[in-house]
Amino acid sequence: MELVYQGKTKDVYNNGDGTLTLKLKDDATGKDGVFDPGENTVGLTIDGLGRESLRVSEYYFKLLEKKGIPTHFIACDVEKATMRVKPARAFGKGLEFVCRVRADGSFVKRYGAYVKHGENLDFLVEVTIKDDGRGDPPLTEDTLTTLGIMTPEDFALCRKLTKEAAAIINENLAAKDLLLADIKFEFGKSGDKILLMDEISAGCMRVYKNDKIVEPMNLGIFILN
Repeated sequence: MELVYQGKTKDVYNNGDGTLTLKLKDDATGKDGVFDPGENTVGLTIDGLGRESLRVSEYYFKLLEKKGIPTHFIACDVEKATMRVKPARAFGKGLEFVCRVRADGSFVKRYGAYVKHGENLDFLVEVTIKDDGRGDPPLTEDTLTTLGIMTPEDFALCRKLTKEAAAIINENLAAKDLLLADIKFEFGKSGDKILLMDEISAGCMRVYKNDKIVEPMNLGIFILN
């Protein structure tokens, strides 16, 4: 396999057969050794996190595919912490579609004058550009289309898929007595088709149980057992 990209929490390899392999790391985003899916820097390393993230990602990719959400998922090897996927072109240098079910994290920091922590946001969607140096700035639809990052049609579909996928995962978590605050997705294009890509694990969402945030290694225990 040829290494084509090194990221904070995963590396990407070209398999030479039209597919890619994602190798998930044991690194998690956070600050001062505390896990926080909203941070854009690696804050801690947790032994076995790559495998645990893959177990959760496999579970949710299969669930979403069953519900009609198109994804890049093909198969995975949990022991090796690798996932084989269909290639998909990122929009620009990468975007994150953040679906906010309840007010938490950076949303409260920005809009605390108008919203309280935990307040229902009814699947509000924000888009941020993946740019650590600039603090992952948020973008409006006008900005995205004016800069040529994506078309209005692609934006509308990604927003729709974000809400649908978040609703499915929210319902799944609620059935296990877990509370979803927010979740982030990435999309790419394979030909003319938009696919949900990257991973869907604890590092992508803020989940609570009994008013306490669920740590990365515990999410799989709650949803898979």
